[in-house]
Amino acid sequence: MQTDLDPTDLEILRILQQDATLTNKEIAFKLHKSIATVHDRIKKLKEKGYIKRVVAILDRQKINKSLIAFSQVLLKEHTAESLGEFELEVAKFSEVMECFQMTGAFDFILRIATSDMDTYHLFLRNKLAKLSNISTVQSFFVLSETKSETAYPL
Repeated sequence: MQTDLDPTDLEILRILQQDATLTNKEIAFKLHKSIATVHDRIKKLKEKGYIKRVVAILDRQKINKSLIAFSQVLLKEHTAESLGEFELEVAKFSEVMECFQMTGAFDFILRIATSDMDTYHLFLRNKLAKLSNISTVQSFFVLSETKSETAYPL
């Protein structure tokens, strides 16, 4: 845990992770602090990079992104340049929600969101497979979602 976060900062982060639409006034009320104090602390948390951005979390079923695939990618080459090039290219694909470089048998794992299997197939053939350094892609499809959290325990 970072040492420059005090209990009030941690509580602000906990509250914002649960509902970032709360006003400074509402947060101040919950914490028994002044609105100005909460405002200043949130501003500093943003400046220090603890709060990267504030977003709305959408229901993927309602926006027609019901197919989630986790695709493991093995590259042909593993130079710093080829790894960086892959990361830059894959980050351009709107279907790729997350990209992690991994240890183990594969180099990267991607979380991909599409509307259906046909759309995923088009993504694989027309985008991912066209990257020059791809050796192998192995995909796994989500059948059900038991838990999906965006808040980190603090």
